[in-house]
Amino acid sequence: MPLLVSTPVDKATGPYARRWWALIVLCLSLLIVVMANTSLIVAAPDMTTDLGLSSSDLQWVIDGYTVPYAALMLVLGSIGDKYSRRGALIAGLVVFAGGSVMGSLVDRTELVITARAIMGIGAAVVMPATLSLLVAIFPKRERARAITAWTATSGLAIAVGPLVAGWLLQDHAWGSTFLINVPIAVVAVIGALVLVPPSKAAGMGRIDYVGGLLSIVSVGSLVYATIEGPHFGWGAGPIAAAVVAGVSLVAFVAWELRHPHPMLDVRRFRLRPFSGSMLAVLFFFFGTFGAIYYSTQFLQFVLGYDALETGVRLLPLAGAVFVGAAVTGRMTPKLGMKAMIVTGMAVGTAAVFLLTRIETGSTYADFLAPMMMLGFAIGLSVSPATDTIMGSFPESELGVGGGANDTALELGGSLGIAVLGSLLGTAYRDELTDLVGERLPAAALDTAKDSVGGGLAVAEQIAKSPAGGAQQAQALIDAVHESFAHGVAQTSLIGGAIMAAGTLVVLAVLPGRRAAAERGAEESAVDGAAADGAAVDRAAVDGAAAAAEEVYSDAR
Repeated sequence: MPLLVSTPVDKATGPYARRWWALIVLCLSLLIVVMANTSLIVAAPDMTTDLGLSSSDLQWVIDGYTVPYAALMLVLGSIGDKYSRRGALIAGLVVFAGGSVMGSLVDRTELVITARAIMGIGAAVVMPATLSLLVAIFPKRERARAITAWTATSGLAIAVGPLVAGWLLQDHAWGSTFLINVPIAVVAVIGALVLVPPSKAAGMGRIDYVGGLLSIVSVGSLVYATIEGPHFGWGAGPIAAAVVAGVSLVAFVAWELRHPHPMLDVRRFRLRPFSGSMLAVLFFFFGTFGAIYYSTQFLQFVLGYDALETGVRLLPLAGAVFVGAAVTGRMTPKLGMKAMIVTGMAVGTAAVFLLTRIETGSTYADFLAPMMMLGFAIGLSVSPATDTIMGSFPESELGVGGGANDTALELGGSLGIAVLGSLLGTAYRDELTDLVGERLPAAALDTAKDSVGGGLAVAEQIAKSPAGGAQQAQALIDAVHESFAHGVAQTSLIGGAIMAAGTLVVLAVLPGRRAAAERGAEESAVDGAAADGAAVDRAAVDGAAAAAEEVYSDAR
């Protein structure tokens, strides 16, 4: 067998022999894309101190990555389908590594945000390419196992990112947390050339660039509005972005319904397995990412763990992901994907509700069970949901399928961090004002209310002040801790309620195994009415429905 793989997947006479090695390359690529967000959680305090970041600056250092990442995945997945999925993976890794090098070298806020945006563009190429290549390489009988490994890697990155970043921050500056991506990206590029076969869609028509542009505008504007509005107020910018998102979404749906080769055939949402799985991914990561975001802050700012100690304490979450993945691999063929997805969402909902018990005297032990439950839920539910989403797309649209799945994941996570983070901030500010509002000067109170880190910084200044002293500083620290614990409990109540509602919606939308089989003929048309005058690509639509039904037929 030659060193560099040159035989395309569709030219092979049987299953690709190195497919499990290729999966390692795809998982490595996915690992650094997810780690780019999770490692920043523990690097944020050092970045804030070194760069003098305001709350708004820090938010955009985080979300400068998220906006292009979420907005571009659908379009870039389609381009990968058209020209080369392996080429897209390699190009995305190179762009991602370039942004990482830039991020490690710059020392100005706007340049750090730019570097994060470049990394987000690279990630938007890599993420759908990993899924589309996985589905193209693996035969159907092995695909669920491969997707389970892919999902477990996502969960692993949630814990490994903070751990690796914390280890680096012991002896190095925050720029090292960017630079760690580069050697992994280089290994992944070499591995892609040696182990991943070329793949692209056969007979794919022209790319629907108008639909792609509308999808970029709608998703990008929505993510921007959900970041800016809850955190910094619904001024002219966020409101305008929300309006643009709504108008663009309507235009996107109208265009896709009329286009002969749409970027994303919106009729596919009539398939209950597909739409239910998309909703499951969206709701699940809304609650999960939000809960991990503020739980990590509590570990650092209230319990006083440094970056490495915080990363170590997230490891049980990663272990629980693998346990959940092992369970879902065995039980999904027996119970069906609906049972596993809904059970996983229910476990995740219960984990978020457990965080309502957080109070001033809470310790790491109070977070251990919720974190392990969240990890178990990720392993249990995300793999069958992703498998169902990818099974709803024909071979010519695997990149689009990966983009749709990953957009739901990233959009859910962004909404969770933005909305739940905003609710946490409001609850924290209100409680802190009630506790110390009359005892602090207005300027100091404003700083303390901005964030828990700001409150602790004010306490440090009070301790050094001749007019203050250690006793007053400790009183403020206690108030900050109490306010943040109150915010975590209140936010978890609302987050848990949203996840519970989402679980009920998914339960209602997803069909049972028998219902899916009975509706197969009806859904395989998706629908015959699509052809009444509009030149819809019936082969793609019928193939998607048949593929979705085959997922269930295999599970019976």
